Amino acid sequence: MSNVRRVYVEKKPAFAVKAKELKHEIKHYLGISTVTAVRELIRYDVENISDEVFEKACKTVFAEPPVDDLYLEKFDVAEGARVFSVEFLPGQFDQRADSAVQCVQFLDENAAPIIRSATTYVIEGTVTDAEFEAIKHHCINPVDSRETGLEKPETLVTVFPDPEDVKIFDGFKDMAEADLKELYASLNLAMTFKDFQHIQKYFKNEEKRDPSMTEIRVLDTYWSDHCRHTTFSTELTSVKFDEGDYKAPIEKTYEEYLDAHKNMYKGRDDKFVCLMDLALMAMKRLKKEGKLQDQEESDEINACSIVVPVEVDGKTEEWLVNFKNETHNHPTEIEPFGGAATCLGGAIRDPLSGRTYVYQAMRVTGAADPTVPVSETISGKLPQKKLVREAAHGYSSYGNQIGLATGYVKEVYHPNYVAKRMEIGAVMGAAPRRAVQRLTSDPGDKIILLGGRTGRDGIGGATGSSKAHNTQSTSVCGAEVQKGNAPTERKLQRLFRREEVSHIIKKCNDFGAGGVSVAIGELADGLRVQLDKVPKKYAGLDGTELAISESQERMAVVVSPSDVKTFLGYAAEENLEAVEVAVVTEKPRLVLEWRGKEIVNISRAFLDTNGAHQETNVAVDMPVPEDNYLNKISTPKVADAVAKNDMKAAWLAELADLNVCSQKGLVEMFDGSIGAGSVFMPFGGKYQLTETQSMVAKLPVAHGKCDTVTMMAYGFDPYLASWSPYHGAIYAVLESLSRIVTAGGDYKKIRFTFQEYFRRMNEDPKRWSQPFAALLGAYNAQIGFGLPSIGGKDSMSGTFNDIDVPPTLVSFAVDVAKEQDIITPELKAAGNELLYFTIDKDEYDVPVYAQVMKLYDAVHVLIQKGAIVSAYALDGKGLAAALAKMAFGNKLGVTVDTDVTTDTLFAPGFGNIVAEVPAGKTAEVYEALQNAGLSANVKRAGAVNEEAAFICGDMKLAIDEALNAWTGTLEKVFPTRATEDKEEVKTDLYHADSVYVCKHKVARPTVFIPVFPGTNCEYDSAKAFERAGADTIVKVFKNLNAEDIRESVDEFTKAIDQAQIIMFPGGFSAGDEPEGSAKFFATAFRNAKMTEAVMKLLNERDGLALGICNGFQALIKLGLVPYGEIRPQAADSPTLTYNTIGRHISKMVYTKVVTDKSPWLAQAELGKVYCNPASHGEGRFVAPKEWLDKLFANGQVATQYVNEAGVPTMDEEWNVNGSYCSIEGITSPDGRVLGKMAHSERRDRSVAMNIYGEQDLKIFESGVAYFK
Repeated sequence: MSNVRRVYVEKKPAFAVKAKELKHEIKHYLGISTVTAVRELIRYDVENISDEVFEKACKTVFAEPPVDDLYLEKFDVAEGARVFSVEFLPGQFDQRADSAVQCVQFLDENAAPIIRSATTYVIEGTVTDAEFEAIKHHCINPVDSRETGLEKPETLVTVFPDPEDVKIFDGFKDMAEADLKELYASLNLAMTFKDFQHIQKYFKNEEKRDPSMTEIRVLDTYWSDHCRHTTFSTELTSVKFDEGDYKAPIEKTYEEYLDAHKNMYKGRDDKFVCLMDLALMAMKRLKKEGKLQDQEESDEINACSIVVPVEVDGKTEEWLVNFKNETHNHPTEIEPFGGAATCLGGAIRDPLSGRTYVYQAMRVTGAADPTVPVSETISGKLPQKKLVREAAHGYSSYGNQIGLATGYVKEVYHPNYVAKRMEIGAVMGAAPRRAVQRLTSDPGDKIILLGGRTGRDGIGGATGSSKAHNTQSTSVCGAEVQKGNAPTERKLQRLFRREEVSHIIKKCNDFGAGGVSVAIGELADGLRVQLDKVPKKYAGLDGTELAISESQERMAVVVSPSDVKTFLGYAAEENLEAVEVAVVTEKPRLVLEWRGKEIVNISRAFLDTNGAHQETNVAVDMPVPEDNYLNKISTPKVADAVAKNDMKAAWLAELADLNVCSQKGLVEMFDGSIGAGSVFMPFGGKYQLTETQSMVAKLPVAHGKCDTVTMMAYGFDPYLASWSPYHGAIYAVLESLSRIVTAGGDYKKIRFTFQEYFRRMNEDPKRWSQPFAALLGAYNAQIGFGLPSIGGKDSMSGTFNDIDVPPTLVSFAVDVAKEQDIITPELKAAGNELLYFTIDKDEYDVPVYAQVMKLYDAVHVLIQKGAIVSAYALDGKGLAAALAKMAFGNKLGVTVDTDVTTDTLFAPGFGNIVAEVPAGKTAEVYEALQNAGLSANVKRAGAVNEEAAFICGDMKLAIDEALNAWTGTLEKVFPTRATEDKEEVKTDLYHADSVYVCKHKVARPTVFIPVFPGTNCEYDSAKAFERAGADTIVKVFKNLNAEDIRESVDEFTKAIDQAQIIMFPGGFSAGDEPEGSAKFFATAFRNAKMTEAVMKLLNERDGLALGICNGFQALIKLGLVPYGEIRPQAADSPTLTYNTIGRHISKMVYTKVVTDKSPWLAQAELGKVYCNPASHGEGRFVAPKEWLDKLFANGQVATQYVNEAGVPTMDEEWNVNGSYCSIEGITSPDGRVLGKMAHSERRDRSVAMNIYGEQDLKIFESGVAYFK
């Protein structure tokens, strides 16, 4: 008799978004048309739980009565249907099961339930065995999941065998070469055999003993290309250049580098020519010349760091601004969701380990064409469509949960990224300099490990990312991929943002590649680490696994012995596990102990050799002049249309090109507004259709007014780089620079960071040509502009069988500016003129840097003077695409002057800029350029017209037709709508005779803001209330053990008793798991003590409650709206469920205030339309018709989504989640509890500058005024 209870949960047919989507995929993507229906059920197996708690959990944790059907033990299946279930592989993080366990512990803090989740699919219709296998193949990624049987296990308790002692390689030090080779081959190492011999020599001559298995694995990890950049550090003993038209500039750049190398290292013999030295030389040279005054000097290498003077409340403070880019190409290729999530996680934890708060991210990815049919997938690879969608889901889900605004998203398409997907995350972080100490690790200092626990996930990630892969190898490295745990990452960010915590950290490292051995191993020369103290996810891990597991969301900090207790206390306040695991020693040796034995004891000097010295030769290929990408129309369909003199076809083909077309359906998956600091939304204009070219954010100053902003833009074109890696890198730098200039930045303050991604190197000198030429180009551009790259990341494994990725050097440009410098790219007004600025190139197609700098200086001054009101930097696609993108946002037309050539319109225009100039200011622009000696570099290109059309010679192209071409290409890959419904909703405004008046007045109300795992809007919400004149209490709910839960309940109850307002902030309560938003939040508040405190606040003290987004979800699931009290949900209760589009959606929404019954809306205008950011996956308001009628009749509908005419609508363009009657917010019967989806708290001066409409509903001010 099994002790396991089984529950199946299925969305009711009206809400079964995922099942509908899967059916569509099976029919249209897999081409299996005989499938008649698809069902998707979530299966929970539960053990160690009482009958009473299980009953409760069925109604609140596992299922929600309004939207789910729940079946105990089994469910009915149609005759002939096929059924299969999928579960995670053992050791993979299962957020659903983990959150379910935590929820059940809210219901009974002493329970220790075991829960496993799986997904069960039911396929109805006649399906052959082969088709059924194809469906399974589509639903299961073998790297992280497997099919599981339908029978129930006897028990969920896993018995882990006791791990054996760590193996010693007997006879290793004296082994003959042939035996050593055999051992080397059997271990599947990332290091070379030369490295392996280097280890043998060390153990024979210095340690005089044989190594342990852990020592070999630790060295393999330490010296992997990923951790120690071994390819970049290989000595280049001879460099030869092929003959060719471009030999002169490329060879000259190399000679300049050699001169700098000689001067830099006079009298030293330890420095040699290698890719790493070439990558860093421009920075070293410019620093020596005094052109890098703002770099923070530190031996901690966490991220690029500059020191910036900032004005806060009129006083100048020094701030550290950090930026970092990170790739996760290999993990994302084999497991797109987890790989992309941990790409962002890895990028974040670099500035975080530098103690800065990460506040904005950019995502630049590379893929092959995702619109091709599934049948074209290469054997051993995932289909491109699945890869691009799953990776976007992984990265966005992680960033959205931890509350990191993604300011810019772009996927670059090139057929050769089929070899290996490129996944780059680039982040910005900042902190006041006073909060950060850079100290040394002294003997006796303690090392604390905090955050997540250790499992088998990610063992060998560093070495896996450093291997070339083939069809077989990708199926056996499943354990090399980590799943991110976003709620834990958010806790780390909260902890490190506290100045008092940051200040006692002497040094810090994040757990990236290499686990404990590297993260702790790099913090001091001498260390003794107790592996038995490292917290584990499950038993059975041996010493080697504990030493190199790359489980994510962990940090290692060095603190003085006297600060250990204080630090552990701070961690506990943030609901984080923290343990002291190591001590700094006098002797420079890395010692790891496990079960009382030393399993690693290696000298620091040997670790630091980074393996055997590797050498190679380089033979540099020359670009072929006939294939010059810079002076031909690169889109074949456009070139054909131009040859036929068909202008309209040329424009439409250009707009539909994979690298020009709209990626809106992709971009909207990423929260772009959280933090209330995003100066740009990714798409701007009244119609949110002009894509920005950079991301801009306010500095994350917690208290006080500050007008400093940071900017970041990228540059890279894979087609240009494939023609010439040298030119590819130069123009990548130029492109990133030009995109900062068009947004209003000053090019002179820019700093760069580069991402290198190339094919796998081997002995062939020709294989080394691409990265070598690219780095020479980057060197040339940095010296040319006098602007250094102060960091970067190299990834040298872009090979699959015989396919190589395009030679990739992506440049990220970072600038610091003031709010008032910034302009937005959408066209502003008909009648304005369009001026075209061009750069000069020399005979080798290299930009004339002095001229470019003069031009960009002039443009910057003109923007500051208001003579340029919008601008766009051209790329590899010419002027037509730039003009169209500028025009879409406000649907203004453009008339192109007749003398503009087709080459200008459609051929690459890197570095060139088109600007919108008010009619009365053109003379000023021409004069400014004449004064700079640049008259030849500006001409009129056209004007903004009122006709909503592009007019070019005889061609007239309506803007809507152009938009259809631009939006159509990727619509099937990244849909922007799920329904064609555009019906308007007929409802009236509700005018109340009276509004509830507060009898318990206070001068300054107190607001309680609870923080649960996954909450991420507490900073923004507290700021909004404080700005409105309230005091706030922000408290974290702790649930690491039963005692924590009891203590938190008491603390929360006390806080509610002190408050007049309770605010449920936005976020993802525990990652919106178990399968449903805010269950976590609501389950906690159903605790009897907390329920009583909330009802007292409302009923006895005339209090108010507000819930936004996830907070609204909590209110509705508790019953506080629409009932006005905490009560169980009934099957007919109104609720919030999945957006019709079935994904997260982030964009500005227009909402109309339709009632004045609520005190929260006292200062909003009845009938007025407001504009606020929406960012959610489950915001669709659903209710039976009787409820809808009742809510309108009682004035409980607060706000509705409306179109540009201010009319409530079912059109998904405006009613983004498909809410019934387009309802965005509702209140309790007397209006004192308000829940709404759109984030009214995410506003500030200069936030969302490219969005049109009033953003301030004055909700917070109204709530405070109610008590006065």
